[in-house]
Amino acid sequence: MIRAALLLLLALAAPVAAQTPVANRVAARLAEAGPGPRFGLVVLDEAGREIVAIRPDERFIPASNTKIAITATAYATLGDLTRPQPGGGTRVRMEGEDVVIEGRGDPFLSVAPDCISDCLSALADAVAARTRRVRDIIGDARWFPDERWPSGMSWNNIPSRSGTAIAALTLDDNETVLTIRPGPPGGLALVDHNGWYAIDNRIVTAAEGAADIGYDRPVHGRTLTLTGTIAADAPPRLLRLGIDDPAEYAAWTFRRLLAERGVRVTGDVRSRYRSVEAAAAADTPPLAALDLSPLAQDIGVILKDSQNHHADLLLRRIGRIGGTGSVADGLAVVKSTLAAAGVPPHAAHFADGSGMSTYNRMTPRGNATLLRWIDAQPWGQAWFAGLPVGGTDGTLKGRFAGTALDRRIFAKTGSLNATSALSGVMLTRSGRRLIFSAFANDVPDDVSGTAILDAALVDLAGAL
Repeated sequence: MIRAALLLLLALAAPVAAQTPVANRVAARLAEAGPGPRFGLVVLDEAGREIVAIRPDERFIPASNTKIAITATAYATLGDLTRPQPGGGTRVRMEGEDVVIEGRGDPFLSVAPDCISDCLSALADAVAARTRRVRDIIGDARWFPDERWPSGMSWNNIPSRSGTAIAALTLDDNETVLTIRPGPPGGLALVDHNGWYAIDNRIVTAAEGAADIGYDRPVHGRTLTLTGTIAADAPPRLLRLGIDDPAEYAAWTFRRLLAERGVRVTGDVRSRYRSVEAAAAADTPPLAALDLSPLAQDIGVILKDSQNHHADLLLRRIGRIGGTGSVADGLAVVKSTLAAAGVPPHAAHFADGSGMSTYNRMTPRGNATLLRWIDAQPWGQAWFAGLPVGGTDGTLKGRFAGTALDRRIFAKTGSLNATSALSGVMLTRSGRRLIFSAFANDVPDDVSGTAILDAALVDLAGAL
């Protein structure tokens, strides 16, 4: 069976690659996965020649390899990303007696106790210096259209931090954190939270065993159901959960900040969004405005940690280039950038910026072409420096340690249902620097596409 799979992989590989011992070795390793998975791999040498080409022009779901195209487009189109933008972040203004918190797509806006920049508390200070009494607190997210979730994202991701809503006004990655601690044996667990969700706690404290905690809530629902068990001697468990109304959550939090500063709030907390067809919000003078941290810093977070929410915010920021900040506007700029990079139209199609959408497609050859183009850009070195390092940091911290690619592979990961991806650069045993793009789709539940791809790349690095 393995021999038959190997012959099929070789038949689908580019003729030159199939004739080399290295290509045969890589194909044999991929064939160990058995029937079911579909692998694509392109490896380029220093001159751009293909060393390995397996299904190079077939379209794969790229998962978070989508972030390669989005972040490269940002570098190519948004100017100098290393400088902060004074006054370009979140702002506060007064509308009569109402306080309006206006979001500008700041991915780092925070209310954390250790916040030192992009801090919502600074805007609360500005209001407290102006007045001791306000009416409504309004979270204004009209800087981007209201497109909170991408087309093609699985609905079951919505309650999680991976699928949290995207908006121009979001706070602390648009997540809320719950801490779950054991209660008395046989009793319910203890849950600490900030009060945004009403908690229906059904977690039982068991005498022993591993924690097995589940959660669920309806879309736009504010009641969170917690289920499962936690051992009596277990350490606290953190749950990071998504928020469906980011602008209201920011306004709700701002109300608490004002109360801490002695400002009385007599009205309600509410949010504002706009449709894709509506015009952008008017730029009225703010009472105070935060600086926007350098976007290069954000791209580092997107690449190293595969931060979905930040990537989708970045796509909308790209969409403000001559557009309204919509997903479609952003993707149009991405498409133009890919064309400039020499990526054929059939080789890439995206529906979001994070890779959570199952509508996204990319070919290994198209992605390798994009990476080689990035490598030749003035900002290419900075971009590659943001990639996770094998066995060292980011989403590759737990991979490649102790292998021929330990600290010698720099690549963007991707993981989705039945999907794995890894693309970037590697240094071989002899010191050669190779660009590669690898995808695994349709992976059965009992097979690790990630492990097979990693093993194939280690074999390649050791052979050259």
